[in-house]
Amino acid sequence: MRVAVTSFPKVTAILRGYDLEKTDLLLELLAESSFKSVEIALNTPNAKSILSAIIPKYSEKLAIGAGTVLTLNDLKEVVALGVDFVLSPVMFSKEMCDYCKKNGVISIPGAYSPTEISSCFNLGADIVKVFPAENVGTRYFKNLQSPLGKLPLMAVGGVTPGNANDYLNEGATFLGIGSAMFNKEDVTAGNVTALRQQLAAFAEKIGL
Repeated sequence: MRVAVTSFPKVTAILRGYDLEKTDLLLELLAESSFKSVEIALNTPNAKSILSAIIPKYSEKLAIGAGTVLTLNDLKEVVALGVDFVLSPVMFSKEMCDYCKKNGVISIPGAYSPTEISSCFNLGADIVKVFPAENVGTRYFKNLQSPLGKLPLMAVGGVTPGNANDYLNEGATFLGIGSAMFNKEDVTAGNVTALRQQLAAFAEKIGL
């Protein structure tokens, strides 16, 4: 589901450590919900095989990205698989940002300090992932943008349904939510009813 930065979904569900069966279950639920963006972290076992399986099935319903992209080689491999966006906990090189632009893939490198964040945008990043967000707190986003201007920032790391609105109200444009997105016991048990209720409650909370 190719999307522009201006229409990129507000919340990205980060899936790490789930096998293909569990990933497929969660994508089915996301596809029917108000949440339309999902990241498969590359430090998940068989992550690229999972991406190759889910992209043809869900690409019309969800924006699908690869996370924990650390090298140009990994970037090229996931772009070849057809991802819509790529994320990293660290900065991308200019070559990586340029490769994303050349291939129509949204780049979301990670940064922490004002200098790193500004450098990412200067290198051509579309969105910058502020990570770990819980270490700097919600006010950081407002304080950062007071001198730098409004920036497309994604808060990742410690973001939960309970504090999501705090980040959004303080200036984060996007959120990435990992373990707090789904109750792991419900995922393990395949409790579709409970998982669906969790998504609906979260969507209502943040106005999706």
